[in-house]
Amino acid sequence: MPDKNKNNLDELQNLVEGMNYVLDISQRISENKPLDVLLAEIMDSCKTLMNAEASSLLLYNENEDKLFFHVATGDKGHEVKKISCNMGEGIAGWVAVNRMPLLIKDCHEDNRFNPEFDKKTGFITKDMICVPMIHKEKLIGVLQVINKKDKNIFSETDLKLFVILASQCAVSIENAELMEEKIKQETLNREVKIAREIQQRLLPEGFPGFENLEIASELIPAKQVGGDYYNIYKISATKTLFFVSDVSGKSISASLIVSTIYSYIVTYFNLNKDKFDLNNFVQTLNKVLIESTTSEKFATCWFGLFNHENNSMQSINAGHNSIYVFRSGGVIEELNKGGIFLGCVESEFETEEIILNDGDVFVFYTDGVTEAMSIDYQQYGDDRLKNVVKDNFNLPSGEILKLILADIKDFVKDAEQSDDITCCVVRITK
Repeated sequence: MPDKNKNNLDELQNLVEGMNYVLDISQRISENKPLDVLLAEIMDSCKTLMNAEASSLLLYNENEDKLFFHVATGDKGHEVKKISCNMGEGIAGWVAVNRMPLLIKDCHEDNRFNPEFDKKTGFITKDMICVPMIHKEKLIGVLQVINKKDKNIFSETDLKLFVILASQCAVSIENAELMEEKIKQETLNREVKIAREIQQRLLPEGFPGFENLEIASELIPAKQVGGDYYNIYKISATKTLFFVSDVSGKSISASLIVSTIYSYIVTYFNLNKDKFDLNNFVQTLNKVLIESTTSEKFATCWFGLFNHENNSMQSINAGHNSIYVFRSGGVIEELNKGGIFLGCVESEFETEEIILNDGDVFVFYTDGVTEAMSIDYQQYGDDRLKNVVKDNFNLPSGEILKLILADIKDFVKDAEQSDDITCCVVRITK
């Protein structure tokens, strides 16, 4: 009887000491710190509290529906960092699926134990405690301690302490993950803001006086960094280049390609201003984009080279939206000859040429105009764009542009703008 009382007292004392240590750990891991630092601290604390040879922590990845040994400690700990575990696989997978703690005194006698982990790492697993980390019914991961030191095995008291610790760890890990995600999002938002500002600086602030041209243009950015870019360059006293492009995708990668296009144009003009050739200009830009972008990135573009002496315009459409030319009497022509979009494969491009008459209007734009989406998921469309211009053909180009943008706004109503909207209206004047 005295021995039994002594054992009970020893167990109670161990429990009290363990609870005090758990409280101390809880305070330390509740402090704000990087996730990797926190996880390493949790592992070290688990080993000390449970007097274990090794400990491991598996985080649950909801997207992949797997557990990952994010941190592991012990003599062989560094060798298991990259091992993943399927849900339901092995002891950790069973604990994750069933959300129940396990105390196993001989792992090799348990049919849930997967010996492959030992084979891969060279570690010999004997006994183990494995508990789920759960916060607000959300699975965070699994904690394990392996092999009680001093030739002992883990006890029920150890299990109780470890379950308490795991619940505290779950809260701290989720808070750290949320903080890390917040920091990443804030960093991304700053980078997107900077990219947007750079992209805006590449756009024309105003146009020099163009003989016999009346120009109105606007780019309305979406919330994200988009891939729209346009410009109008006075190459010489007799020639003007119109240019619009739409880079695939959004965000910073698209803005980088826009910067590449801008840099190319400036460089090409400096080297070839006196001998500008539209087809060579497009071919060379295509090669630059092929060499400087990845295979999944490309740009649709339109190029129009206007000759002020005879009102002719050479046009190359590289996979872009059709350019509409509006003439008196309601006649609408399309400029769509050219070739494939730029940045994928080397290709030949066809040049078409038209003569523009006084009073003619042409409109170039990006698909943010025609694919503007209403609240009931309908697209604005080409026909509606053409009707606005046709119905207001005799108005100044600036007024026509305002009416186009107002009509788009009226069409989409409260729907969120998902893409940049770029539109330019040009009238031929005497």
